[in-house]
Amino acid sequence: MASHPIATLDASLIPRLPASSPTLFEAKKQKNLSFEAIAKELGRDEVAIAALFYGQAMASTEDIKKLSQILEIPHETLETQLAGFPDRGRTMEMPPKEPLIYRLFEVIQNYGYAYKAVLNEKFGDGIMSAISFSTKIEKETDEKGEWAVITLRGKWLPYSRF
Repeated sequence: MASHPIATLDASLIPRLPASSPTLFEAKKQKNLSFEAIAKELGRDEVAIAALFYGQAMASTEDIKKLSQILEIPHETLETQLAGFPDRGRTMEMPPKEPLIYRLFEVIQNYGYAYKAVLNEKFGDGIMSAISFSTKIEKETDEKGEWAVITLRGKWLPYSRF
């Protein structure tokens, strides 16, 4: 069990989130479950589960079944609320106001062109997919403190000539 409190839903986001978000977050809070614990039960990555809670990912039939059981939410409720396709990107203002999210944005502001140049040298003209994509978050600890390690893994998509 983590030594930090679990993530809950910031009520100010609710108008920009799907109906499933308050339902899922309230059940998560009642059960005192971390995204890591839920992810283990679903056999998925914790970032993927958090994205599902924010309406940024699509739930499979199996995800809905398992979430219903783990969080004790009626299956019909989740099936209805999680139906359809995600509407990604609507949750956040740009530039972001929340400090941690802003720092991630700041990484791209400061290093975006450096990433682009190095990626182009390694792969050629193209982009990294955010669709054929995976990510993970790890924690490292050393004599200097705790470190966040964020891995972004996207399929390289070369630009095509036309």
